[in-house]
Amino acid sequence: MEPFERFRKLNTEGNLWIYVLALGKDDIVCEEEVRKLIFERFGFLPGTILLKTVLYRLKRKDYIKSERYKGKRAYRTTERGKKELTKTVEFCQQLIEKI
Repeated sequence: MEPFERFRKLNTEGNLWIYVLALGKDDIVCEEEVRKLIFERFGFLPGTILLKTVLYRLKRKDYIKSERYKGKRAYRTTERGKKELTKTVEFCQQLIEKI
């Protein structure tokens, strides 16, 4: 695998939680739409099982909360999740400046 391909993979599927938190930071997101929204907004399609695992872990650690929205399971990023997302953005900005 070429260096850029590895970098891209590690920063998309390898860090799926960032994209889930970003989707739910301003709005509630229906679980069945998460994959599609990630593809539309970020340009990659995560695996279903991987996505379910990430959602479960984020919920368990209180980074997202589960709600019912129009009779469907949906998620919203918690304040704790928003803080993690902010720290991640700041780290990425510092890294880009260094590179």
